[in-house]
Amino acid sequence: MEPLASSFVAGILAGYGVAIPVGAIAVLIIDTALRRGLVQGLAAGAGAATADGVYAAVAALAGAAVAALIEPVAVELRVVSVVVLVVIAGRGFAGLAGRRSTGTMAQVPERPPRRTYLTFLGLTIINPMTVIYFAALILGLPALGEGAGAKAAFVVGAFLASLSWQSLLALGGSIFHRRLPPRLQVVTSLVGNVIVLGFALNIARGVVAD
Repeated sequence: MEPLASSFVAGILAGYGVAIPVGAIAVLIIDTALRRGLVQGLAAGAGAATADGVYAAVAALAGAAVAALIEPVAVELRVVSVVVLVVIAGRGFAGLAGRRSTGTMAQVPERPPRRTYLTFLGLTIINPMTVIYFAALILGLPALGEGAGAKAAFVVGAFLASLSWQSLLALGGSIFHRRLPPRLQVVTSLVGNVIVLGFALNIARGVVAD
């Protein structure tokens, strides 16, 4: 297999490897599409995929060096991740309480897709463990070319793989947009925020254990 093709395939495998495991971002993408529709869901997925692409680029250009810099402060960065996830869940619970009190449980404020994109780009990019994952992966991939073209092919493959998976999540969530009864929409959003809070608690438990 040509170096560019093998690097592209390696990028696809890396992108799916980091995107497919269900995490807080995946839950939030599904919830966004469920409550706000396909366009918003796709914007959220594109933001997450862009962050994965950025991390893939950083890892391809200076993965080992960046990983070495991040590792000593990994605990502190995980604490930041916990705080952000708790804030996200808290805002979600507050929004659900507000909708219940006003009797508008099925309504959510409109927002431009660009804002959703930027929000999910920021949420995903605060996870520093992603770049460590990509760095370790590159170090273990002798088939990945050393040239700029091969590295670019790896980044493009990782981005497209992540984008396809995040878009699939958005599509799945949007199928039930406006089809679920208002009360069931509230229940599904509640479950989603509980799951996000669960991810935060799991990360916090790991920090304490360390």
